[in-house]
Amino acid sequence: MSTQASASAPAVSSGTSASPAPSAPATPSTPFVEPGATQPTHGADRLLPLALAALGVVYGDIGTSPLYAIKECFHGLHALPVTPTNILGVLSLVFWALTVVVTIKYVLFIMRADNDGEGGIFALLALLRDGTRDGARQAPGSDDTTPGGAAKPAPAPSISRFRRMLPVVGIFGAALLYGDGVITPAISVLSAVEGLEVATEAAAPFVLPITIGVLVGLFMAQRHGTERIGRVFGPVMVVWFAAIATLGLMAALRNPQVFAAISPAYAVRFFMENHLHGIVVLGSVVLCITGGEALYADMGHFGARPIRLSWMAVVFPALMCNYLGQGAMLLADPELSFNPFFALVPRPLLYPMVALSTVATVIASQAMISGVYSLTQQGIQLGFVPRMRIIHTSEETRGQIYLPGVNWLLMIACVGLVLAFRESSRLAGAYGIAVTATMGMTSLLYYAVARQRWGWRAWQAVPLVALFLAFDAAFLSANLLKIMDGGWFTLLLALGIMILMLTWRDGRAALSARFAAASVPFGTFLDGVRRTKPLRVPGTAVFMSVNPTGTPLPLLHHYKHNHTLHQTVVLLTIVAESSPFVPRPDRLVVHNLGEGFHRMVARYGFMQTPRVPELVQLAAARGLPMRMETTTFFVGRETLLIGSGNRMAGWRKALFAFMSRNAWNATTFFGIPPGRVIEIGAQVEL
Repeated sequence: MSTQASASAPAVSSGTSASPAPSAPATPSTPFVEPGATQPTHGADRLLPLALAALGVVYGDIGTSPLYAIKECFHGLHALPVTPTNILGVLSLVFWALTVVVTIKYVLFIMRADNDGEGGIFALLALLRDGTRDGARQAPGSDDTTPGGAAKPAPAPSISRFRRMLPVVGIFGAALLYGDGVITPAISVLSAVEGLEVATEAAAPFVLPITIGVLVGLFMAQRHGTERIGRVFGPVMVVWFAAIATLGLMAALRNPQVFAAISPAYAVRFFMENHLHGIVVLGSVVLCITGGEALYADMGHFGARPIRLSWMAVVFPALMCNYLGQGAMLLADPELSFNPFFALVPRPLLYPMVALSTVATVIASQAMISGVYSLTQQGIQLGFVPRMRIIHTSEETRGQIYLPGVNWLLMIACVGLVLAFRESSRLAGAYGIAVTATMGMTSLLYYAVARQRWGWRAWQAVPLVALFLAFDAAFLSANLLKIMDGGWFTLLLALGIMILMLTWRDGRAALSARFAAASVPFGTFLDGVRRTKPLRVPGTAVFMSVNPTGTPLPLLHHYKHNHTLHQTVVLLTIVAESSPFVPRPDRLVVHNLGEGFHRMVARYGFMQTPRVPELVQLAAARGLPMRMETTTFFVGRETLLIGSGNRMAGWRKALFAFMSRNAWNATTFFGIPPGRVIEIGAQVEL
């Protein structure tokens, strides 16, 4: 039986969460926090530097939307006639989409649903997991009250009916974000490089090679870390936002009529005149808000305050100035609809603006890439994704990570997408479905968190979430009409990723059930040791176990075949918590079980990577004499056999076995020196 796989998929990941040892004290956990009450992760002295870096990472995606959003409305596959009513109507839709979806929904509300400073759909799902697993865990001494002393309301009955559905909603939303992470770099860079065609048609043959070269360079730079990249990209994005705001404002001031588009009356009139065609075009309008979900997912990299400051002070005003400017140009000359963004640029500045746009779209891709890194790390710790190599790239800011395997897979997918679609207009058909569907799922999960975790009443939560869902549903419906234009790719990719995640989760649950069935109560095992008094050899042996109360199967196999034990035997269980970070002092609990046996239960947040050498140091500080140079680690390596034991389909069992074989080595993942490891193999039938 494999303790290697078991240790990497803690109880929380398998869906069969085991309780700590009966003698274990309550584990300190993240206290209940009302929305908006979370303390800032970063100090005030780092607010402005982080706000600048956030411009280069968080807002790259939404900040470069002016390159293609208006263009797709009037020159895409479902283009509108370029009339004053349509121009002002589209501008009104853009303004209210940015105001309601990004400013109100994400910046003001969704970002308050942070999990110890972390954002993203998995962090939101973890809040619910924490609250639905035998009730929300509380800080010691909190009893059944909030920090303010008021009684904490019981979960609403309506929430419990959807409890089983919520993990699937979260997993599908995460899978859609992976699809968005593939499309965003491709469409952003391709749309910028296509600006060369505005200057000269002779540049057309070079658009694809330049795009691919830029994408490859971007992914090769990821190993330097998000914050370091952000420090380089941030000043460039300041120039970018200043440039697009200036160009847009100059054009808008020449035709002040466009400022009337701020009135929602023009949006209403737009739909009255265009009917179904207006709804189809709404699928292009959504391109102006496609970075909203990445904004929430990247919150752990920089913190909520820097992200909010950047949006309100720089990004939102600059975007609206540029969109209004593009509308003003179209009012003056409808023939410019083939690329209204570059129509704003004076001809002598066209080539520099193409270069700046290309750099800006490289930066735009960073928002989704870093978001995918965070999403993957959360998925690994929550048990939805197999182990992968994670590199922490900053000693100062938590959450700065790089995943080489994910990085190269994204690069291959992006380059393949560019070669397959070849034009940004064709890619626009595939863009939008992923992000709008994820936005809708985020709204549903936010409602569940508000009712269950924060104790909001229905009259408080329903109107707010109904407003969010009204926009989400409208944008998603419009994008579903683009399925045949390329949206099928996004849905197919998300469906494939969702199947992988669910297969890994269910496979781990089935494997954990087999381990539990084959396990022996530790009391029974210890009684046998007392009776037989086996030979004890010097040193310490550590057996990793998924169950913090039972007997590790590698220990049973070792004792059965060798009939010896080390003088000190440690049973180590690593559990993933539903909070992103567990403080170092609260990370390890050690129990003396007698006869030289000790049980160590280590708890890590879903944004942390377990490190066994650190646990050895913590154990020594708690009175358990352990040294790496005299400790032997016993881990299991199972060979999975496809049987007919559980309800999983045969093809899913085969897929799980393939994923398990290719998961990153547990010894390396947990930082155990290879020379201190003994693997015990076994065959397990699923």
